Amino acid sequence: MPTFSEDAGSRPRSRAASGRPAVTKDRIVDAALELSAESGLENWTLRQLAAAVDAYPAVVYHHVGDRDAVVVAVLDRVVGRLTLPDVTLPWRAWFGEFLPTVRTVLRGYPGSARRLALFGPSVVAAVPTMDAGIGRLLAAGFGGEAPFAYNLLLATACQFVAMEDDRESAMALQLERSEGYAAYRDREDLPGMAALGESIAALVVDPDLAAGYYERLYAYAVERCLDGLEHRLAQLGEAGTRLRSSTGP
Repeated sequence: MPTFSEDAGSRPRSRAASGRPAVTKDRIVDAALELSAESGLENWTLRQLAAAVDAYPAVVYHHVGDRDAVVVAVLDRVVGRLTLPDVTLPWRAWFGEFLPTVRTVLRGYPGSARRLALFGPSVVAAVPTMDAGIGRLLAAGFGGEAPFAYNLLLATACQFVAMEDDRESAMALQLERSEGYAAYRDREDLPGMAALGESIAALVVDPDLAAGYYERLYAYAVERCLDGLEHRLAQLGEAGTRLRSSTGP
């Protein structure tokens, strides 16, 4: 917190006089990013953030705003760290390269995926990513469905990362439930549960396999969404062909 001189009745020394760096919006957001990486986006307070930049909470409010405003700024920074693939790639290859980086970046800031799934980043921060992604879908032929297709892919990505964040924070409960599911692996009267139990049992006994479970689940969800959109694109193409045939040359 701000430095005071040895005389209890004197005014606090200025930041420059005490050799402390100036408090700026960028420095506050940098500190909020670090706190979010360490403990999660929803697990730090404005007072903790103020302490991290050696200032009063009122100073944070002056430069950025309330906690929600800081969170928005953090999310904008997180989105800014996404790497966009070559815009000339075909739409499926573009998303096949882009969506794995979404998981990597969001997992670095637990809680950011849930917040993005609910509210998204600010308009300005979202422009490069949305323009590139929706642009690839438009070029592929999705037409008016391109924004829906984009939102489906990004919402799916965020939701699966958010689930991973939440389950990681309740690991003991997750392990207990996993062992419960694994107990069904020999139930011939419940073939569906037996299949689930077999797959869970393999995770329980193999830490390396378990460590990669959510990455595989995420990849599976992404690929199946892309499969569905590829099928939909074929339907749109067929509909366009039929329309042209019915209207003639």
